[in-house]
Amino acid sequence: MFRFLDRMAGMFSVDMGIDLGTANTLVCVPGRGVILSEPSVVAVRKGTNQVLMDGMAVGDRAKEMLGKTPGNIQAIRPMRDGVIADFEICEAMLRYFIRRVQGNRKAFANPQVVIAIPSGITQVEKQAVIHSAERAGARKVFLIDEPMAAGIGLGMPIQDPTASLVVDIGGGTTEVAVLALAGMVESESIRIAGDELDEAIVDFMKKQYQLLIGPQAAERIKIAIGSAWPLEQELQYTVKGRHLKSGLPRDATVNSEEIREALHGPVEEIISSVKRVLEKTEPELAADLVDRGITLCGGGALLRNLDKRIEAAVDVPVSVAEDPLTAVARGTGVILDNLDLLRQILETAEDL
Repeated sequence: MFRFLDRMAGMFSVDMGIDLGTANTLVCVPGRGVILSEPSVVAVRKGTNQVLMDGMAVGDRAKEMLGKTPGNIQAIRPMRDGVIADFEICEAMLRYFIRRVQGNRKAFANPQVVIAIPSGITQVEKQAVIHSAERAGARKVFLIDEPMAAGIGLGMPIQDPTASLVVDIGGGTTEVAVLALAGMVESESIRIAGDELDEAIVDFMKKQYQLLIGPQAAERIKIAIGSAWPLEQELQYTVKGRHLKSGLPRDATVNSEEIREALHGPVEEIISSVKRVLEKTEPELAADLVDRGITLCGGGALLRNLDKRIEAAVDVPVSVAEDPLTAVARGTGVILDNLDLLRQILETAEDL
């Protein structure tokens, strides 16, 4: 009876997969692909958790407010290092995204939701994700480890006895995993990713140029001239900020070689994680990777020549996935299309 009612509810809902990221949240709907990709940022009234009630409350418009809000408004990122840092704000953000996708569907037709999570989070943190999604309007919540979702989204043969290695570099975490036989044979999750790359640039500009900049300015520098390996033609970029000593607006011109050096620390941490996973991998599976190589996805995979830097360090072929930003979200959509077949790799509240 319950399964019948569940199917009936499914006829009147829009089931969705969510890549709930530290920097961005993406939503994928089976048959329609990734239909939403916005920053994981919420604008609230300062001193409260009251979300602004206009179109500026969540996502792109809220991100524009970071570092620029007036005294009565605060822009908050409810996710930190891949986990929920503010439950109420995260719930409000999820509710906003779910309602946007549901459109004019009736309130009783709540969706089934597959949410991708970092592989290294605790049981308590998993329960928090499920609880927040249920309160935000999900009928049923399934959790999937981000590397598994990425592997599925990239079309890797995850159910075969052949190894695939995926490195998912997001905003808050980097996930490294060897996938085979519908499981993660070896994996590691480190809280070094896009945010740490941005922080490294902020620190560099402060120390080298006495220029104070915000994380959004650092991200623009990273996108414009950031790299992990020498470029054929080095680049320059004019950075604007506030001078540390005078307190006045100033600018400075930096080049890609300087930014590459600034990013050296976090990049090496990511490479070390890849090495540790490779060293733990069984010889038979490691042999598969000589031919299949390593695939990079997530926003961090877009850092220029990161694939070349990792390949030089581990002496295994490395490639960047096509459309690396949406790999995890696309994987959640495939899972929803094959829920009965892939249920074994998912977790629900009953499993925790």
